[in-house]
Amino acid sequence: MQDNLNKYLTEIEFLHQQQLYRKPITYIPISATKVIKDDEEYLMMASNNYLGLTHHPEVKKAAINAIEKYGTGSGGSRLISGSHILFSKLEQALAEFKSTEKALVFNTGYVANVGTISALTSSNDYIISDELNHASIIDGCRLSKAKTLIYAHKNMADLENILKKLPYSNTKLIVTDSVFSMDGDIASLDEIAYLAHKYNALTMVDDAHATGVLGKGHGSVEHFHLQGKIDIQLGTLSKALASEGGFVAGKKILIEYLINKARSYIFSTALTPADIASSLAALSLITNDNSLVDKLYDNISYVQDLLQQNNINMKLMTPIVPIIVHSNEKALQIAKKLYEKHIILSAIRPPTVPQNQSRLRLTISASHTKNDLKFVITELAKLLF
Repeated sequence: MQDNLNKYLTEIEFLHQQQLYRKPITYIPISATKVIKDDEEYLMMASNNYLGLTHHPEVKKAAINAIEKYGTGSGGSRLISGSHILFSKLEQALAEFKSTEKALVFNTGYVANVGTISALTSSNDYIISDELNHASIIDGCRLSKAKTLIYAHKNMADLENILKKLPYSNTKLIVTDSVFSMDGDIASLDEIAYLAHKYNALTMVDDAHATGVLGKGHGSVEHFHLQGKIDIQLGTLSKALASEGGFVAGKKILIEYLINKARSYIFSTALTPADIASSLAALSLITNDNSLVDKLYDNISYVQDLLQQNNINMKLMTPIVPIIVHSNEKALQIAKKLYEKHIILSAIRPPTVPQNQSRLRLTISASHTKNDLKFVITELAKLLF
């Protein structure tokens, strides 16, 4: 037994040596942007809670009411135990929100990607994927029997060069993040849609970091005015929508196919009533009131000004702020010093990002105050220069 475990011990020791070891830290959330650890308060700059809805009174009330009315758990998969009445309401709301015929909720955005990509493609098909796509897309491609081809990040000439060499009649799926989680940049979805039409390919966009952010909160398709031109819109309920789960939106026939073929949907116990109800409440807030999205962009603009004032040259496109420092050790050192100032942000290292591209990743929320943001950028600048 010990001999079998030694290789894992060796790998852990190697991770320590390379400044790549990770472990979770326990916090107690007290608001959308503040947490407690060891009786001390910290400012959270590492959350994808972009609109601050995790602590919104209406979202919390919806979850509490659902528990009181329906209990805590679902009890089984939707195809075995039946689908909760709230699912149909949420899926209809998501389809309308994304301007599609139908939507299907999964347990997480990760399993939505894995289940959808692996279900829609087979051995005679091709997947063409951006090189910086999220791990869930990469794993979905690996599980698929299709041939996966990678194009250089946001390089439309490279994408077209790949497409023109593939059989016109074979199924081809172009898949991309809309907002790339480690860089905060936005995919050229309009150009992708054009190339897909030209070369007879399907399009799939992962809106995990765009739902609640781009297109007045509706996502990248609305941002680029591409309603009806993107085949598969995938998203998460776990970031701006402040709950748990993922979803796919598209044509009715696509959703019916996934219900019958996506293994991560078929074989997963369904989400809890509280998850579904809080997602519905968050979605309603974004749909009916754009003030939170406006507040988010006001904060993004403010941080952009602060960065320029502190000689940190970068152009923000989304709430994701990547400060590349290259060295694993430097990223950890700066994150540790900021932690001592009660600021929590992420030191992102390989394999999440390429070698020598380690960075500090800050995320902006609509719930951050101007004082919060000024404090963070001022302290960060002191450590960078």
